[in-house]
Amino acid sequence: MKILIVGLGLIGGSMARALKYFTEHTVVGFDTSREAMRKALLVGACDKVCDTLPELSDFDSIICAAYPAATVELLEQHAAEIKKGALVCDLGGTKRRVCDVGFAAAEKYGFSFFGGHPMAGTQFSGFEASRESLYKNATMLLMPPKDVDVRCLDDAVKLFKSVGFSSVRVTNADDHDRIVAYTSQLAHILSNAYVKSPTAREHRGYSAGSFRDLTRVAHLNAHMWSELFMENRDYLIPEVEQLAASLLEYSEAMKAGDADKLEKLLADGSRINDEIKEEI
Repeated sequence: MKILIVGLGLIGGSMARALKYFTEHTVVGFDTSREAMRKALLVGACDKVCDTLPELSDFDSIICAAYPAATVELLEQHAAEIKKGALVCDLGGTKRRVCDVGFAAAEKYGFSFFGGHPMAGTQFSGFEASRESLYKNATMLLMPPKDVDVRCLDDAVKLFKSVGFSSVRVTNADDHDRIVAYTSQLAHILSNAYVKSPTAREHRGYSAGSFRDLTRVAHLNAHMWSELFMENRDYLIPEVEQLAASLLEYSEAMKAGDADKLEKLLADGSRINDEIKEEI
């Protein structure tokens, strides 16, 4: 199969590397960064790279690992050029808008579109952070259209399992955006805000695992994450406000000198955490 990867950052670069490492597919890369394409070609992550968007009708599959807005733009402007029967999937962090556009374009022009989100990553970005093992034993979330052809879904599952995913979970775009607002986006906001305390600069010699865990994702691609947060703000804002309200409960208990209340808050959080882990 001939596959085009649009976007050669951490996610797209790792997909290209994994496809070349684990499969026999031909991989062509396209990115607005010439440096990313040069590196991808140099390390063998792509068989070929293109300075401009190549002829889309040449590809059996197109994987869009660009920002959601860029993927929407590509679909709106170039969907008519995609080969009939081709498998098209995006790997962006929000799904509702891109799936609405993708499903409509696929129905109109005769290709298959799936929303996708690999549950894998690091705090680093760019092709230099990519690796062929990024998806090993990870979960791939797929959002197919409601009237999905089972054979097309099977083809998509086989493709992603071939690069290391241990499971592929089928969901819908709305549930994805609602849950990821909490499991991923809120965690990045919390970590990014946490390091803004002046005390953070004095941590050396006073910090261990807790500090490392809470600050791991404070380092982020601000342009990308701001786009994701704004795209998903209707779900993300309530999560931020819920977290802020919960934090204030701890502060108010301490201000009041209410040790019993504070202990209850801590015990409740510990109990809920244990319940969540039992469900995993």
